[in-house]
Amino acid sequence: MSVSVDGYMEGPNGEIDWHLVDDELFRHMNGWLVQAGGFLDGRVTYELMATYWPTADHDPGAAPTIVEFARIWRAMPKLVYSRTLEQADWNATIVRDVVPEEVLALKAQPGGDLVLGGADLASAFVCHDLVDEYRLYVHPVVIGRGTPMLRPSDAKVALRLVETHAFSNGVVLLRYERQEVASGTR
Repeated sequence: MSVSVDGYMEGPNGEIDWHLVDDELFRHMNGWLVQAGGFLDGRVTYELMATYWPTADHDPGAAPTIVEFARIWRAMPKLVYSRTLEQADWNATIVRDVVPEEVLALKAQPGGDLVLGGADLASAFVCHDLVDEYRLYVHPVVIGRGTPMLRPSDAKVALRLVETHAFSNGVVLLRYERQEVASGTR
């Protein structure tokens, strides 16, 4: 998840124009997302992605990283968690509720990591103890208010830092695994 230094995923009006995604960061993200098994998105994230990525690679001026991600996004199986969305295209299936047993069954299938997108959905997964790894892309900006990365909850999850990477644009990746996952006891 992309997050500001003060912990917000988007500004108070949904703005993400402060995200510093350049070619270097895109190459990095494409490199691991192409290996994923699926995207699990909330409705808002899915609708945002669906407004641009289905045809982004048709723009003759699109950078190679944009073209690559558009192809990854279209091909990737997607589960869209929504109680209101009636239709989802682009290899997507609508799921009405987060059912822990269903998510655990998905996680047990071969095919790569499941990538979670959306603040509300991420908070629900944390509350159900379904997140094994956190990839935080901390952008060098303080935005003051907006949508927090995670909602307040009673969840307490011990994490172990497994990777850091500083990008030339100032974004820093902090990748954490659950301690139980890292030690193989979950």
